[in-house]
Amino acid sequence: MNKKITLSLDASLYDALHAKVGRGHISQFISDLVKPYLENQALEASYREMAADGMREAQASEWVEALVADGVHEAR
Repeated sequence: MNKKITLSLDASLYDALHAKVGRGHISQFISDLVKPYLENQALEASYREMAADGMREAQASEWVEALVADGVHEAR
């Protein structure tokens, strides 16, 4: 579902945008630019939340240490 918004741009910026992407394509162009930024913000927040979970971090450290130990004992 699309929502309509109104943006105010400097006339020269609008003209350059119109010339670059063409009439009828500005909304998609702006959406394509903004979407990854918002998704990255959500991803960073999720990583911060996971890092704040002490028990989860302790379990992850144990898992990593076990993997390292397994690699040391592998026959070469």
